[in-house]
Amino acid sequence: MAFSLYDATVANYLQTLGAVSGFLEKSLTHFREKDIDPAELVESRLTSDMAPLRFQIVSVAHHSRGAMEAAKNGVFLPPSGKPDLDYAALQALVTEARDELSALTPEAVDALIGRDVTFKLGERALPFTAEGFLMSFSLPNFFFHAATAYDILRHKGAPLGKRDFMGRMKLKG
Repeated sequence: MAFSLYDATVANYLQTLGAVSGFLEKSLTHFREKDIDPAELVESRLTSDMAPLRFQIVSVAHHSRGAMEAAKNGVFLPPSGKPDLDYAALQALVTEARDELSALTPEAVDALIGRDVTFKLGERALPFTAEGFLMSFSLPNFFFHAATAYDILRHKGAPLGKRDFMGRMKLKG
């Protein structure tokens, strides 16, 4: 069986989005038990010059669901900050991304190979093929923001471990 663009992208997005959903829920349970307001967590960051948890989760959705939309329509724009999203809305955003990506078929994703995708940032435009964009830009950003969200929650005291980040592995048979 050949390894496909779907296997390299959507399958990884789904595994990690499942993990993000799980560690958001596990963290919420922990923080509620400790009487810590989830609103405080949304604005938490590792250091002053890094974006808060809210931005990390928005970016996880944007660099998965949004990346696949860009591969279809040819244009990718940076994510908006969405400052109005609370913890529950961030959890819903991850669920929505998972649901939308679950609906994609391997055939539809693999058919995107060779299509043009342009990343637009202000006046700058970076040209990619769909597979180049997904593999060299979207996936690294996706994993960076998922890891940073995990790290913020862990730093705030959530009882998370490596397995919480890895999610459901694809074990043989």
